[in-house]
Amino acid sequence: MALLGQPDEDGAVAGGNGDAFALASVLAKLVALSDDDVLRVLAIVMAETLEAGSAVIEALGNHLNVDMSACWQADDAFFELLRDREIANLMLADIGGKPVADGNVSEKVKTQKKIIRDFLAGENGREKVDAWLPRWMKFPAQSYTNRGGFRTADQWAKVRHLFVSE
Repeated sequence: MALLGQPDEDGAVAGGNGDAFALASVLAKLVALSDDDVLRVLAIVMAETLEAGSAVIEALGNHLNVDMSACWQADDAFFELLRDREIANLMLADIGGKPVADGNVSEKVKTQKKIIRDFLAGENGREKVDAWLPRWMKFPAQSYTNRGGFRTADQWAKVRHLFVSE
Protein backbone atom coordinates (compact mmCIF):
# COMPACT_ATOMS: atom_id res chain seq x y z
CA MET A 1 0.00 0.00 0.00
CA ALA A 2 2.89 2.34 0.78
CA LEU A 3 4.33 1.79 -2.70
CA LEU A 4 1.00 2.96 -4.13
CA GLY A 5 0.80 5.95 -1.81
CA GLN A 6 -2.25 4.59 -0.03
CA PRO A 7 -2.86 4.31 3.71
CA ASP A 8 -2.01 0.91 5.16
CA GLU A 9 -5.32 0.30 6.90
CA ASP A 10 -6.04 -3.34 6.19
CA GLY A 11 -7.12 -2.36 2.69
CA ALA A 12 -6.62 -4.49 -0.37
CA VAL A 13 -4.50 -3.50 -3.33
CA ALA A 14 -6.89 -5.28 -5.71
CA GLY A 15 -10.56 -4.61 -5.87
CA GLY A 16 -12.08 -1.20 -6.08
CA ASN A 17 -15.55 -0.21 -6.98
CA GLY A 18 -15.34 0.37 -10.72
CA ASP A 19 -13.94 3.86 -10.21
CA ALA A 20 -11.98 4.53 -13.41
CA PHE A 21 -10.19 7.54 -11.88
CA ALA A 22 -8.98 5.46 -8.91
CA LEU A 23 -7.76 2.75 -11.27
CA ALA A 24 -5.95 5.31 -13.43
CA SER A 25 -4.35 6.70 -10.27
CA VAL A 26 -3.03 3.25 -9.36
CA LEU A 27 -1.73 2.80 -12.89
CA ALA A 28 0.08 6.16 -12.69
CA LYS A 29 1.77 5.06 -9.46
CA LEU A 30 2.74 1.68 -10.94
CA VAL A 31 4.28 3.25 -14.04
CA ALA A 32 6.51 5.35 -11.81
CA LEU A 33 7.78 2.36 -9.81
CA SER A 34 10.80 0.19 -10.56
CA ASP A 35 10.21 -3.25 -12.05
CA ASP A 36 11.12 -4.86 -8.71
CA ASP A 37 8.53 -2.77 -6.86
CA VAL A 38 5.87 -3.50 -9.48
CA LEU A 39 6.56 -7.22 -9.01
CA ARG A 40 6.15 -6.78 -5.24
CA VAL A 41 2.75 -5.16 -5.81
CA LEU A 42 1.84 -7.86 -8.34
CA ALA A 43 2.61 -10.60 -5.81
CA ILE A 44 0.15 -9.00 -3.38
CA VAL A 45 -2.52 -8.59 -6.05
CA MET A 46 -2.12 -12.24 -7.01
CA ALA A 47 -2.40 -13.33 -3.38
CA GLU A 48 -5.54 -11.24 -2.97
CA THR A 49 -7.28 -12.43 -6.12
CA LEU A 50 -6.35 -16.04 -6.87
CA GLU A 51 -8.91 -18.47 -5.50
CA ALA A 52 -7.58 -21.57 -3.77
CA GLY A 53 -8.74 -24.71 -5.54
CA SER A 54 -9.49 -22.90 -8.80
CA ALA A 55 -8.36 -24.10 -12.21
CA VAL A 56 -5.82 -21.25 -12.34
CA ILE A 57 -4.24 -22.22 -9.01
CA GLU A 58 -4.11 -25.88 -10.01
CA ALA A 59 -2.52 -24.98 -13.35
CA LEU A 60 0.03 -22.69 -11.69
CA GLY A 61 0.85 -25.18 -8.94
CA ASN A 62 1.41 -27.97 -11.43
CA HIS A 63 3.33 -25.84 -13.91
CA LEU A 64 5.61 -24.40 -11.22
CA ASN A 65 6.01 -27.76 -9.43
CA VAL A 66 4.92 -26.18 -6.15
CA ASP A 67 5.85 -28.26 -3.12
CA MET A 68 3.36 -27.35 -0.41
CA SER A 69 5.31 -29.39 2.14
CA ALA A 70 7.83 -26.55 2.23
CA CYS A 71 5.25 -24.30 3.90
CA TRP A 72 2.60 -26.58 5.45
CA GLN A 73 2.51 -29.21 8.13
CA ALA A 74 -0.30 -31.00 9.88
CA ASP A 75 -1.30 -29.12 13.02
CA ASP A 76 -3.96 -29.41 15.72
CA ALA A 77 -6.55 -27.67 13.52
CA PHE A 78 -5.93 -30.19 10.73
CA PHE A 79 -6.39 -33.15 13.07
CA GLU A 80 -9.46 -31.58 14.70
CA LEU A 81 -11.12 -31.35 11.28
CA LEU A 82 -10.18 -34.91 10.29
CA ARG A 83 -13.22 -36.96 11.37
CA ASP A 84 -13.73 -39.49 8.58
CA ARG A 85 -12.48 -42.99 9.45
CA GLU A 86 -12.01 -44.09 5.84
CA ILE A 87 -9.98 -41.00 4.97
CA ALA A 88 -7.94 -41.27 8.18
CA ASN A 89 -7.12 -44.87 7.28
CA LEU A 90 -6.12 -43.94 3.73
CA MET A 91 -3.89 -41.19 5.14
CA LEU A 92 -2.40 -43.72 7.51
CA ALA A 93 -1.63 -45.94 4.50
CA ASP A 94 0.06 -42.97 2.79
CA ILE A 95 2.21 -42.17 5.78
CA GLY A 96 2.77 -45.52 7.49
CA GLY A 97 2.19 -48.04 4.72
CA LYS A 98 -0.66 -50.37 3.81
CA PRO A 99 0.14 -53.02 6.46
CA VAL A 100 -0.12 -50.41 9.25
CA ALA A 101 -3.35 -49.05 7.80
CA ASP A 102 -4.84 -52.54 7.30
CA GLY A 103 -3.95 -53.44 10.88
CA ASN A 104 -5.83 -50.38 12.16
CA VAL A 105 -8.73 -50.24 9.70
CA SER A 106 -11.33 -50.94 12.39
CA GLU A 107 -9.82 -48.54 14.94
CA LYS A 108 -11.54 -45.31 15.84
CA VAL A 109 -10.54 -42.15 13.97
CA LYS A 110 -8.95 -40.86 17.18
CA THR A 111 -6.60 -43.86 17.30
CA GLN A 112 -5.69 -43.59 13.62
CA LYS A 113 -4.97 -39.87 14.01
CA LYS A 114 -2.70 -40.65 16.96
CA ILE A 115 -0.73 -43.12 14.85
CA ILE A 116 -0.43 -40.54 12.04
CA ARG A 117 0.85 -38.00 14.59
CA ASP A 118 3.35 -40.58 15.86
CA PHE A 119 4.74 -41.05 12.34
CA LEU A 120 4.97 -37.31 11.78
CA ALA A 121 6.79 -36.81 15.08
CA GLY A 122 8.81 -40.05 15.00
CA GLU A 123 7.40 -41.11 18.37
CA ASN A 124 6.19 -44.34 19.99
CA GLY A 125 8.43 -46.52 17.84
CA ARG A 126 7.24 -45.02 14.55
CA GLU A 127 9.79 -43.97 11.95
CA LYS A 128 9.60 -40.20 11.42
CA VAL A 129 8.04 -39.11 8.15
CA ASP A 130 9.02 -35.66 6.91
CA ALA A 131 7.27 -33.43 4.38
CA TRP A 132 4.00 -35.41 4.28
CA LEU A 133 1.02 -33.81 2.61
CA PRO A 134 -2.57 -34.94 2.35
CA ARG A 135 -3.36 -35.88 -1.25
CA TRP A 136 -5.63 -32.88 -1.69
CA MET A 137 -2.76 -30.46 -0.89
CA LYS A 138 -0.44 -31.82 -3.56
CA PHE A 139 -0.15 -30.74 -7.15
CA PRO A 140 -1.99 -32.29 -8.83
CA ALA A 141 -4.64 -32.50 -6.14
CA GLN A 142 -6.18 -35.93 -5.60
CA SER A 143 -9.16 -37.21 -3.68
CA TYR A 144 -9.02 -39.98 -1.11
CA THR A 145 -12.38 -41.47 -2.10
CA ASN A 146 -14.73 -41.75 -5.05
CA ARG A 147 -17.72 -40.58 -3.02
CA GLY A 148 -18.40 -37.54 -5.14
CA GLY A 149 -16.82 -34.59 -6.77
CA PHE A 150 -13.68 -33.10 -5.29
CA ARG A 151 -13.76 -29.56 -6.68
CA THR A 152 -10.00 -28.94 -6.66
CA ALA A 153 -9.21 -32.16 -8.54
CA ASP A 154 -12.13 -31.49 -10.88
CA GLN A 155 -10.69 -28.04 -11.67
CA TRP A 156 -7.30 -29.55 -12.55
CA ALA A 157 -9.01 -32.19 -14.72
CA LYS A 158 -10.63 -29.39 -16.75
CA VAL A 159 -7.33 -27.69 -17.62
CA ARG A 160 -4.83 -30.56 -17.42
CA HIS A 161 -4.81 -31.12 -21.19
CA LEU A 162 -3.56 -27.55 -21.67
CA PHE A 163 -0.39 -28.25 -19.66
CA VAL A 164 0.36 -31.97 -19.88
CA SER A 165 1.08 -33.72 -23.13
CA GLU A 166 -0.21 -37.27 -23.19
